Amino acid sequence: MKPAPAKQNLRNQQRVDVSTEITVEKSDGCCLTCKVSNLSRAGVMISCDQDVVQQLIPGMRAPAPGHWIGVKTRFTVPVLPTQPVTVLADGNIVHMRRISRNEFQIGIQFSEFEGNGFDYIDRYVAKLLSDARTANYDPH
Repeated sequence: MKPAPAKQNLRNQQRVDVSTEITVEKSDGCCLTCKVSNLSRAGVMISCDQDVVQQLIPGMRAPAPGHWIGVKTRFTVPVLPTQPVTVLADGNIVHMRRISRNEFQIGIQFSEFEGNGFDYIDRYVAKLLSDARTANYDPH
C-alpha cells in the first residue's frame, strides 16, 4: 500500500478539541503516549509532561523553522460510531509551548498518511465542526 501524501498549505485549518490518546514514535523507535488537545486536517496538538518533552525534543528548545523533528503518530478516530479507525501518519514536531510547570503542548504537522488516514481525519474534523455549528445554532 503506497502512502498518501498530506495535503500542503493547511496552516489555517480549523482545529477541533479532541480528547484521545496518541502514540508518538521517535526516529530511534522509542514510543511515547500522550494526550491529544486538538486536531486539524494539517496536524495535531498534544499535551504531555516535561519527561516526555525531554525525550521528544533535545534540549527542550522549540524546533527552529526548517529543523523540524520527524516522528510517526498513531491514534484512533471514530469515523464510524461503532468502529474507530487507526490513523498512522508521519509528521514533524514544529511547535512547543510550556503551559504550566509540568504541562507542555507540542504541535505536530502531518507530512504523510498511511492508507486513508487523511480521509478519516477530514471526515472526523468535518463532522465535529458541523456538530459544533448545529449545537450553536439558535433559530430564535
